[in-house]
Amino acid sequence: MAGWKLSDMPSQDGRVAVVTGANSGIGFVAARYLASAGAHVVMACRNAERAEAALQKLRTLEPSASAEVRALDLADLSSVRRFANEWSGPLHLLVNNAGLMAIPYQQTADGFEMQFGTNHLGHFALTGLLLTTLVAEPHGRVVTVSSDAHRIGRINFDDLQSEQRYQKWRAYGQSKLSNLLFARELSRRASLAGSDLISVAVHPGYASTNLQEAGPKMAGSKLGVAGMKLGNALFGQSDTNGAVPTLYGATGSGLRGGEYLGPDGLFSARGSGAEPQKPSKAALDDDVARRLFDVSEQLTGVSFEMLKPVG
Repeated sequence: MAGWKLSDMPSQDGRVAVVTGANSGIGFVAARYLASAGAHVVMACRNAERAEAALQKLRTLEPSASAEVRALDLADLSSVRRFANEWSGPLHLLVNNAGLMAIPYQQTADGFEMQFGTNHLGHFALTGLLLTTLVAEPHGRVVTVSSDAHRIGRINFDDLQSEQRYQKWRAYGQSKLSNLLFARELSRRASLAGSDLISVAVHPGYASTNLQEAGPKMAGSKLGVAGMKLGNALFGQSDTNGAVPTLYGATGSGLRGGEYLGPDGLFSARGSGAEPQKPSKAALDDDVARRLFDVSEQLTGVSFEMLKPVG
């Protein structure tokens, strides 16, 4: 069976979507195609200048698109709360896309390790704060962008913030594993609470975006930047193909929630279509998922109280 294609995307007329990190890469492509299909897209971005440039580019590519920019810094929970508090009106789709990869050790505004704090905790808090609005719409969706690098990740509850030992790739793997565990646990809790909210995780394969270069640039490594550029040129697929699993998760029919979606090509690293994938054994550990969810509520101060089981 062939994978889901962009041509399979149904009309998005009447839907409102938030895409984090929509100023470039996969986030921009997802925002563009959601808007081209009729959705009103809110591009939630940290850098206002880049976001406005991306918005103008989107409007050039899709003249009839309905889109806007709103400020959101996932590395600062006060910014996440501000974004959610200022939200009004319906919300049908949240795409948790923004992220950092293999950067030098830093902390968020709230003292979390930057990759875990941005990639997981920021999106966890954003989802929880927008949850009431999402579940108010029939079949609301949350799409969380993970990575096949989750396979190198382990959830170290004794050192979630990498204060004892920091390895940039291990921290990245932990954050991406957290994304996947969160997406699955959110789906489980929604089902138990009697909600029809659909939560899925996706990964883009090896897509050529500026994500790969960010870490070496922050470390001041010209050799690292050159190596990432070469890798992208030799092995990466387009950001458009990389965004297909996200768009499948956001709009595809027949999804029940809890799925992990990725490219339909060789080793799921590339492909013009998307299909369900088998995650790592660690990503299927329900006990770890429940514990991580509870710990994340404590760390962020954001409660998913409305998803308590019915009965």
